[in-house]
Amino acid sequence: MCGILAIIGKEKDPGLVKSISKRMHHRGPDESDIHITDNGYVLSHERLSIIDLHTGKQPIQGTDTAWMVHNGEIYNHQHLRETVLKEHTFRTTSDSEVIVHLYEEFGYDFCNRLDGVFAFVVVNGDDFMAGRDPVGVKPLYYGKDSEGTMYFASEMKALADQCIEFTTFPPGHFYTPKTGFVAYYKPAWFDPAKATQNLDLKTLRDGLINATKKRLLADVPVGVLLSGGLDSSLTSSIASRLLKNTNSKLHSFSIGLDSEAPDLLAARKVADYLGTEHHEIHFSVEKGISILEKLIWHLETYDVTSIRASTPMYFMSKVITDMGIKVVLSGEGADEIFGGYLYFRNAPSDLEFQKETIERVQKLATADCLRADKSTMAHGLEVRVPFLDKDFLDIAMHIAPEYKQPKNFKDIEKYILRKAFDTPEKPFLPDEVLWRQKEQFSDGVGYGWIDQLIAHCELKVTDAQMAEAAVKYPVNTPATKEAYYYREIFSRHFPQDSAAATVRKWIPKWQKNTDPSGRANAAHVNADTTIAQPSQKVFTEAL
Repeated sequence: MCGILAIIGKEKDPGLVKSISKRMHHRGPDESDIHITDNGYVLSHERLSIIDLHTGKQPIQGTDTAWMVHNGEIYNHQHLRETVLKEHTFRTTSDSEVIVHLYEEFGYDFCNRLDGVFAFVVVNGDDFMAGRDPVGVKPLYYGKDSEGTMYFASEMKALADQCIEFTTFPPGHFYTPKTGFVAYYKPAWFDPAKATQNLDLKTLRDGLINATKKRLLADVPVGVLLSGGLDSSLTSSIASRLLKNTNSKLHSFSIGLDSEAPDLLAARKVADYLGTEHHEIHFSVEKGISILEKLIWHLETYDVTSIRASTPMYFMSKVITDMGIKVVLSGEGADEIFGGYLYFRNAPSDLEFQKETIERVQKLATADCLRADKSTMAHGLEVRVPFLDKDFLDIAMHIAPEYKQPKNFKDIEKYILRKAFDTPEKPFLPDEVLWRQKEQFSDGVGYGWIDQLIAHCELKVTDAQMAEAAVKYPVNTPATKEAYYYREIFSRHFPQDSAAATVRKWIPKWQKNTDPSGRANAAHVNADTTIAQPSQKVFTEAL
């Protein structure tokens, strides 16, 4: 995983290019390289070595004149080498190199052949191509300067003072000067009417196992982020099983304000059950508040829920990389796919439920994917997300919404995901974890975190400032003092209107309180502290 920068147009001073690229050095602390083409195009790369530690440095040259930089992982690179690219000569064993050869072999029409996550730029003479993975797991921004030179970069901070305007590169698209933006990823599940598949629990279970297996590919140690919630616990359990007969010891990590935080209590049970080498990390509210300025610079967002959840993730990532671990699995995406947030209980119909799951998955690039990538990559840690595997999405998003609706299963969210892993022999998880009610990560680290964070912001922002908020911030006007406080920090680093417009605020539907905390939902307020496992009879009757 890395940081990439491409400058297409008038030649720039190499010293300036290096200094701009170094703003993303946290993304790739292992190596820095730059290539300038004969016509002055620039490719720069900050490398975090995960696969092919010795020969995989970038930019990578193709067979002849094409060059490429890539941020991400291509999980089917070996298959591509052995099939459609078998006539090509490879310079490295890196997964990234297949991209430049696919460009040489197929021109612009190859992104759908890639199974993985990616943001890349290929240059070949005057021609160039940029692309981003289907869901936007990896970040990419683009913009133009006053001379018309185009910039592409993994993070906005590399463009902010160079471009007169810039924005996010859309997921599932590629761009060339000949075609403009082209949507290459157009799965059938984008249409809510196509969610008609009957439920097959084994197919669902096997799909997530296969997605997790792909993401264990690495030449460095792999760990798991374990919040104790359903999603991270499942990926941890699967990874533990897949690594059982290998020499790899699975490290698990959880974080909370203290040893009694809800997530830490649940994670401890899971770690004991799985036999992982478990690490608990504590942070204080005071420390969390003290790093908000630096955190928002890394995150490049002022979205309230992203900042709340990123703070513990930021602290945890530092500890993990200090231990020498470069790759972790995480559970992002499950709540969007299966309607796991508590507000989904209030969906007025199956169709509206399905539309909301689609929209949430499509917007992950501005929410959980952004948070997971940037809060971990702030410390050079790569996070991998099995639930957002392209093949798994094809399975899960085509399941008819009545199988996902919580109200059809006594208001238990993600019932079918729980049931798919409720195996009678060799259970994947203890019942008290498999059937635990949803907690947002920012809540689960300890309820005092959000409460005291809100209180801090209340003291820092005056009523007079809030009264003028719409004048000062006409784009995405902050509605609370907490939102205003984050916006002030963001604007110090990224004052441009185009920067502000890249942010999409996370607002839950179908509930009176629009605070993004799961605790704001009446379902959480009224819930029992534990969820008992429903009987198979309940499941059958509900279907």
